[in-house]
Amino acid sequence: MREPPPAAGAARGPETGESLKPMTLLEHLDELRRRLMRCLMAIAVGFAVSYAYHEEIFQWLAVPLTRYLPEGGRLVYLKLQEPFMLFLKVALFAGIFLAAPFLLWQLWLFISPGLYRHEKRYALPFIVFASTLFIAGCAFAYFIALPSAFQFFIDMGKGYTPNIDIDFFFDLVLFIILGMGAVFQLPVVIAFLSMMGMVTPRFLIRKFRHAVVIIFIVAAVISPTTDALNLVIFAGPMLVLYVLSIGVSWIFMRRRAKTGAVDDASAA
Repeated sequence: MREPPPAAGAARGPETGESLKPMTLLEHLDELRRRLMRCLMAIAVGFAVSYAYHEEIFQWLAVPLTRYLPEGGRLVYLKLQEPFMLFLKVALFAGIFLAAPFLLWQLWLFISPGLYRHEKRYALPFIVFASTLFIAGCAFAYFIALPSAFQFFIDMGKGYTPNIDIDFFFDLVLFIILGMGAVFQLPVVIAFLSMMGMVTPRFLIRKFRHAVVIIFIVAAVISPTTDALNLVIFAGPMLVLYVLSIGVSWIFMRRRAKTGAVDDASAA
C-alpha cells in the first residue's frame, strides 16, 4: 500500500516520516518577540549583578594599560558625568558577557523549529563550543593583544606624561575584546554553513589565499596600532581558526554523506 503524499507546505526530512511544521510570518514574529524579551530580561539581571561590582570590573579591565603607565601617568575624565556613564557601560558590557550562554540558547531555540531532529542534537555542543570560543577570543584580547598594543603606544609617547580619558579607553577596550570574541566564532559559522551544504573543505582550501587577505584586513580594523608585530598578533589566531574551520567543515561533510547514504538505503 502506497504512503499518502506529504501535506502541502511540509518539507520531508532526512529521517523517514519526518516533516517540518510550517510557521506563518506572524508566528515567526511572535516567536522572535518572546526570545528578545527573554534575552533583555537576562541582560537586565546580568546588568544588576555587574553594577554592584562596576568599579572593580573597570579596574580589572584597565590592568593591561596601567601596568605600562609611567610615573605620573593616569586615567582621567574630562566631563562631570563621564564616570557615571562609564560605570553604566561597564555594567552593561559585563551583564551581556554573563548572559551570553543564555542568549546563545535563545538563539538556538529560535532557529531550531526550522531544523530536523538529527540537527537539533547539536544544541548543547553549539552552545558550549560558541561560548568557549567567545571566551577564548576575549581572553586572547585581554592577555595578549591589549598589553602588546598598549605597550606600543606608551613606548611611542616616551618623554610625555599620559593622561588618558577613561571613556575613550573603555570604548577601545570594548571594541577590541568584543571584536576578537566575534572573530573567534568563525568555526561556529563554518559549521552552520557546512551543515546546510553551503561550503565544503575543498572550497575553503581553494579560497585560502583570499581568506588570508580578508583576515589581515579584519586584523587591521580591529588592531588599534599600525605596526606589523601587532597586526600579526591579531591575524595569527584568525589564520589558525580558518584552518580549524576546514577541519570542522570536513567533519560535517562526512556526517552529511553518512546521512545521505542512510536515506538512500531507506528509500531502497
